[in-house]
Amino acid sequence: MAETAGILQVGEQVLTAAELVRSLAEHQLLVPLIQGIVTEQALRGVECTPEEQAQWVQEFWQQQQVTTPEQQQAWLKRHHLTPEQVVVVATRPQRLQRFKEVTWGAEVESYFLKRKAQLDRVVYSLIRTHQPGIAQELYFRISEGEQSFAEAAKQFSQGPEASTGGLIGPMPLGKLHPSLTKLLSVSQPGQVWPPVQLANWWVVVRLEQLLPAQLDEATRQQLLDELFHNWLENQINPSAPGVQV
Repeated sequence: MAETAGILQVGEQVLTAAELVRSLAEHQLLVPLIQGIVTEQALRGVECTPEEQAQWVQEFWQQQQVTTPEQQQAWLKRHHLTPEQVVVVATRPQRLQRFKEVTWGAEVESYFLKRKAQLDRVVYSLIRTHQPGIAQELYFRISEGEQSFAEAAKQFSQGPEASTGGLIGPMPLGKLHPSLTKLLSVSQPGQVWPPVQLANWWVVVRLEQLLPAQLDEATRQQLLDELFHNWLENQINPSAPGVQV
């Protein structure tokens, strides 16, 4: 049987290609590596001017707090990189942003409309307890004005929201429990809902404020990032052509 040559030596251990792949997988580094390779392949067609490249490399060294040629050489040696590779590393964030803009920039508005229901944020009050009887009693007290929501939450809620009088948010609707999202999305501010079971909790919830999402610069960047990550997941799917491990 022919012996497979080692491709990496760490201390006294020499790893074959198969052992290296297995080690990367065991350390949960294989998928990030594949993502990086696929991303770099996509960025090959993204160009930048010599002036941009020089500026981005300079900014990279500043971020690393490397200010002298001697420090640069030491940094390169420590990270096993060549000056040419540093150019790739230093310009990657800007080239990636340019790739996102060129590829999905025209789709952001329609994608925003599709995602808006999940991007809307809410401020709400919550009381949670494992005892349905207590939840029902608190709902009646709050509805009848016998006790304020904040007082009831501080006294009876069994989650961290007790310290804030039950107040939570702002939170994107898309990040909440689906049942909670459904309730809050059809609520009017100040509306208190009867107890609802979520997993092993019984909760009383009241919408305080709805904050509709707007397509500002931060949201636009978030959506560009989402579209890129969706594309990347499709690219590295084991069933996708061209990705072999």
